[in-house]
Amino acid sequence: MAMIMENMDSKKHARAKKRVDELKGFYIHLTVYIAVNAFILINIFLRNDNFWQWGHFFSPIFWGIGLAFHASKVFSFDLIFGKGWEERKIKEYMEKDRKESDKFTKR
Repeated sequence: MAMIMENMDSKKHARAKKRVDELKGFYIHLTVYIAVNAFILINIFLRNDNFWQWGHFFSPIFWGIGLAFHASKVFSFDLIFGKGWEERKIKEYMEKDRKESDKFTKR
């Protein structure tokens, strides 16, 4: 019994460590995004008379989209196939299988 509990604790610890690593990776990504883009935009602002041009914001916009996808993965914002959808489908199929097996056992 103690062996089973140790195994469960080990799995919980591994999941928690994975989650912390995901969060840490996202926060590092966010910090680098802010630092690099702030440096680029400040540099452009100080050296250019016409700051408001599409090309100046290419990096922050598209990198920001990538950052948003990273955030959606880390914080489970997946609107289409998120964790809730996955769990509902699993329960749906388990219930369907249970009903089908009940049909055969009642005969």
